[in-house]
Amino acid sequence: MYQWNKNIWESLRDRIDRLPQAVLIQGPQGVGKLALAEQLAARLLCEAPTRTLDSCGRCDGCRWVASGNHPDLRRLEPEALAKPEVGMEQVEGEERSTRRAKPSHEIRIEQVRELSDFLYMGSTRGGRRVAIVHPAEAMNVHAANALLKGLEEPPAGAMFVLVSHHPARLLPTIRSRCVVVSVPRPDETSALAWLAAEGAAEESRRWLAFAGGSPRLAQQFSSGERGATMAAILEALARSAPGAISEATDREGVEAIAEVLQKHAIDRVVALLADRTVYGTAVPNTEARASALAWATFAREMGRARALARHPLNPRLFSAEMISKVNELY
Repeated sequence: MYQWNKNIWESLRDRIDRLPQAVLIQGPQGVGKLALAEQLAARLLCEAPTRTLDSCGRCDGCRWVASGNHPDLRRLEPEALAKPEVGMEQVEGEERSTRRAKPSHEIRIEQVRELSDFLYMGSTRGGRRVAIVHPAEAMNVHAANALLKGLEEPPAGAMFVLVSHHPARLLPTIRSRCVVVSVPRPDETSALAWLAAEGAAEESRRWLAFAGGSPRLAQQFSSGERGATMAAILEALARSAPGAISEATDREGVEAIAEVLQKHAIDRVVALLADRTVYGTAVPNTEARASALAWATFAREMGRARALARHPLNPRLFSAEMISKVNELY
């Protein structure tokens, strides 16, 4: 549990026996919503809660949750996020690669139907059955409608915990059947302290700004291949050399370019109008060639590009078009 979410957790914990059968944990990406959902699931499945009503961490239920093997807990996620079960790749790897070239970024109706089968079975431990849906907005329309039926007539003892980065994308009828728990971004001091404790102190303030104040995202950006790709794009923009940005070779690269260019365009608009930035990207001090309106239009285009990045496309051509457009604004 992240320290900045302690008060939210205590509020949930103290009314654990009065919670309805569906909870929606919503807020920006990277603020610990999934950790909060997992803590709630652990408490619901704990067989010997402490006097402060926290999960004990020692009973069979807690140990199974910690190992990811509790028989009364399911996680509903896109294939691209789900961790393969032990031994699953060896048994079904060839079949999966033949059936689907790339893991899906959507939650599909087949997954919801499998979840329904699980929820309508009796609990193996005589307690709750818990389903974590993450991120809930990843459900396609058919999956969302199937889940709605379960929310309208929930099985006895079943608990839905939905986690959403973009709750406005959920069906209003789904939102209306959930108790909403909002998780805000932490203050900068708490976020920077956590990043330092996680070993991401170097340039952590810069990445925290780029992540919009979300520490988990900042941690991801500050390390790994995606972070290195973004750093190279930001460096080219800081040198007023967008033509030096390398074309993407895969969808992840397209997403990285679109995200950086969108945030840089927003910073350009704010710098021109208010002499500051939002995401901390470097805005050259040279006289602006393009107007705030031109940069705002480009930012909207990059927003659409981010939405399209996961669909079938030619990464090189798609990224080359984005680079060409930003080059025209310099």
